[in-house]
Amino acid sequence: MDIFDHIHEECGVFGIYAANPFHVGNTVYYGLYALQHRGQESCGITVCDRGQFNTVKDLGLVSEVFTPARLNELGEGSMAIGHVRYGTTGNSGRENAQPIVVSHFTGALATVHNGNLTNAAQLRHELESRGAIFHTTSDTEIISYVLTQERLETYTPEDAVLRAMNRLKGAYSLILMLEDKLIAVRDKNGFRPLCYGRNGHGDYIIASETCALSSVSAEYIRDIEPGEVVVFDGTGVHSIRDNCGKAPEAMCIFEYIYFSRPDSRIYGASIHHARLRAGRFLARDYPVEADIVIGVPDSGTDGAIGYSQESGIPYDIGLIKNKYIGRTFISPGQKSREQGVRIKLNAVRETVEGKRVVLVDDSIVRSTTIARTVAILREAGATQVHVRVTAPPFLNPCYYGVDIDSRENLIACKYTVPEICQLIGADSLGYLGIEHLTALPGLENRGFCTACFTGEYKTRLPEETKRDMFEKPENA
Repeated sequence: MDIFDHIHEECGVFGIYAANPFHVGNTVYYGLYALQHRGQESCGITVCDRGQFNTVKDLGLVSEVFTPARLNELGEGSMAIGHVRYGTTGNSGRENAQPIVVSHFTGALATVHNGNLTNAAQLRHELESRGAIFHTTSDTEIISYVLTQERLETYTPEDAVLRAMNRLKGAYSLILMLEDKLIAVRDKNGFRPLCYGRNGHGDYIIASETCALSSVSAEYIRDIEPGEVVVFDGTGVHSIRDNCGKAPEAMCIFEYIYFSRPDSRIYGASIHHARLRAGRFLARDYPVEADIVIGVPDSGTDGAIGYSQESGIPYDIGLIKNKYIGRTFISPGQKSREQGVRIKLNAVRETVEGKRVVLVDDSIVRSTTIARTVAILREAGATQVHVRVTAPPFLNPCYYGVDIDSRENLIACKYTVPEICQLIGADSLGYLGIEHLTALPGLENRGFCTACFTGEYKTRLPEETKRDMFEKPENA
């Protein structure tokens, strides 16, 4: 079990279509670095040099996998795509690292994917019954094979994509690289973000978040719409909207609460401002007499500032995060595991000692981490700790790319709010009200998915939901 007890999102994608060939892999490297928060299991880059695909991918962080020597292996090219992964379908082995590259007589195809198919099991069974052999257990390979299959029945890759979209169900933001073009695709509901921009050299950049555009000095142009297919080739940029408006829009609201970086924008709405609003709503709904407001770094910081602004209670830094704790930190045994948060997080005694503290965090999953954080503050001398959460209680699984796969792991499915308050050792506990969720972005003309909080799903639910559903038993 992850000692830090946080929700994870599946991945981040990045692509470049260059006006002139150069070491495009270097640009993707910087873009993936900016998206590292979206996935820390594995990463990869594929470069296209005059139709030849060169790929480097492995387990690890971007800085670990892409040494100067390995970046140099990619060579020059006119296009490249990259990926950072946290898996929600398939294990975390190297074979599931992306991009997924398929060689076929219709042409090579490299695919990166953010999301989760709800009909992955059905599609894989259909493909295997027709002779397909799978080399991974991720649903991205399923997407690649569906696209290749549809390519046999169509005149153009674009037509194949449109046909494939009628077979793929659930969440997918894709960047596809062919020998002469990039194609960006969002599912009809638009669960996961995807946008594009252009730099001063005339290169087009596609990314999960606008922060990645900024990291490579690209100017944001716009978000790709739900159901839209955008083609980048030698003649420019072409939008195909045949599948737009075919399903209710359902951008994941948790992108605004937690996943996206605070300096990103989705549909022009600031992630930072959305989190400030969450803090302000909490201050109005759950006022308390306190001396200081602090946030759990880094995800609770914006909400804490909003709570402070609305309540008038001063904001200060009360917790320090150890920035050198990486994904490889291992806790051997329960006693060591209990030390995990102490290694990652420490209180600033001068801020909290003798104070009534409002502690703002982004979510409570199992409650173990927040309980330890409350204990750390009390040990540092806080006289009261009032916990405020910038999300409602998690009550339902997510099937669209967030690793909430069972109600059994959700503390809010087992206990009432007063009981949770007692379990975590807080003096009071307040969650963001469900009625405030869609108001966070400040976008009245957009639709959002809130299913993990409300149970209101936008698609038909999958029959098979296990993350490891394609893994073979060890004794098989």
